[in-house]
Formats: sequence, C-alpha cells, structure tokens
Amino acid sequence: MEPDAVRRVGREPHGSSDDPDLVDFSANTNPRVPDGVREVYAAALDAARTYPEEPPRAYRDAAADYVGCARENVVSTPGGLAAIRLAIEVSVTAGDDALVPAPSFAEYAREVRLQGATPDFVPHDEILGTDPSEYALAVVCNPNNPTGECYDPDALRAFADRCARAGTPLLVDEAFLGFTGSPSLAGRDGVVVARSLTKLLGLPGIRAGFAVATGDEYERLAAARRTWNLGAPALAVGEHCMRDEGFVADTRRRVRRERERLRRALDEHYDVFPSDSPFLLLDVGSRDVGEVVGTARERGVAVRDATTFRGLDSHVRVAVRTREENDRLLEALDV
Repeated sequence: MEPDAVRRVGREPHGSSDDPDLVDFSANTNPRVPDGVREVYAAALDAARTYPEEPPRAYRDAAADYVGCARENVVSTPGGLAAIRLAIEVSVTAGDDALVPAPSFAEYAREVRLQGATPDFVPHDEILGTDPSEYALAVVCNPNNPTGECYDPDALRAFADRCARAGTPLLVDEAFLGFTGSPSLAGRDGVVVARSLTKLLGLPGIRAGFAVATGDEYERLAAARRTWNLGAPALAVGEHCMRDEGFVADTRRRVRRERERLRRALDEHYDVFPSDSPFLLLDVGSRDVGEVVGTARERGVAVRDATTFRGLDSHVRVAVRTREENDRLLEALDV
C-alpha cells in the first residue's frame, strides 16, 4: 500500500446489524447454515493447536471442486474482501487508473485508493463495453451489488478476452454467484476471481474465501498471500460447507422462490430492480429514505440505506430471507 494514501483514505459504510431485537435485512447473508457446522467447528479446535497445512490442500481441493477449476489455481483467503485486496495490491501501483463499476461494492474503489491509484467509475451496466487498455486493472461484480443482476455470460467472457488482449487483469467479484446458476470465470486466463463463502453459507464471522487465477496472476497472488492466513476452524468449516451440494441447491430454490414473491409484493409500492441475487434494490421515490429505514427499524427490521452507494439517492436494499421473516419485512414496509 501507499503510506500517504493510507492516511487519507477513510472507511466505507456497510450493511449488517448486531442488534438481537432486529431481523437483519441489511446484510445479504443466508439465514441458514449447512448441517454439521457446529460439530466441524468444535472438532477443528484440536487441530488449532498446531499451524494449518501450508498451503491448505483439503480446503483448496474443495474450493476447486466448488467452482470447477484446478486446485493449483486456488489461493485461500480470509473472506472475499481479502481476495479483492490481494488482487488489487498485486496489480495496481501509485499513479495507476483502475476501471471500477458504479453503483457497486464500495471497497473496490477504497482498495484502489489505498494503493495511491485512481478509480475510474463507469456505470455497472456499461462497463463491459469499455476499452480496458488504458487501465492497470478492471473490476466487475457478478452479480452486481446492490443492483442484483448477473451479466450475460457471453458478454462477460468477451470482455475478459478483451482485457487479456490488452494485458489488463480482470478482477471478477463472485461473492453472490453461488446463489445463481450462472457460470464462474474461475480458471480463465487473465482473470482473478474472488469468492466469498460467507454469503451463501450464512457464516460471515468465519471469514473464509478464496481467489482463483492462472499463470502470472496466480503466481503474484500466491507469492503475496500471507502464510497461515486462515485458521483451522475456518478451513474445516469452509471445506465442509463447500462439499454440501444439497444445501446450495436448496438455498438457490428458496431464494429464487422468495425473491419473486417479495418482488411481486414490493413492486406495487416501490420501483424494484430486476435481481438474480439474494437481495432486491428498491427505489422509494419521493419517500424519505431515512424515514423508510427508521420506520422499519422501529418495527423490528433492519434494511440497508443504499444512498451510500455511488449514484443512488432514493434507494434501500433488502435481503431475501425465510418466508416468515420476509413476511415481517413486508409488514414493516407497509406492503
């Protein structure tokens, strides 16, 4: 990182609430977890008396099977954001420009700025038509957060090919891709994929994820990665969860069904964005966003003030949870 940039770059706001009296729709994490997680975590405490295997073979095997790539392409990281930081650190230096979507996850721009570089914001739905040749790095979020839609797979692959021809690494954040049936770009030359296990598997506090890359991109990630960067419980739980194909399939079906039910109900009162994700972005129109968020909170529900995303000024984002919880959301929003 660039030392002067570290002193002037601030933090970014995020969703999630730790208030036990609120149902949290502000963070897009699965309200359910795979069976057996508690037992796996407890058993891993004995393994934590020694350093984890370096690099962690079993975890990388599970990750490779999870996204359909070779184990030799997997770099373990403590969460998806750590994979994003690692990819930006090894690709961007002071004075560079990076291509960043907007509105989208604010940490992309923050990490670029921490390197002393400049994020060049492009509308998220136009970024695949951008010329990547003048940039040190291009970033895509698929599906995009907070808008929720996946990119057309052919268009995304074509953009990846243009980035590769230009010599511009492409970072694809697939934090929510596991909720969809869309294909991963993991293992494609010139692409660094960042994956988070915490969203789909409902365990944000575990801090488990990974990056996937090939060739020179992989070599730089592997060399820069901190040794023993995941503890034994995170490795064991992550491996266990990635092997539970039934849980993933059940989650996809539930989210798809409940998202459509929520969309139909909310669309009578709000402008609801199309979504392939476990969340919906709502334009509240002339309503005051602060009042919408505050009223929902008074009724026991936390929703995300989406005006903190670049370019959004009348929006909230809501997660898709269980049927019973989703009914509480609709009541809290007067739907």
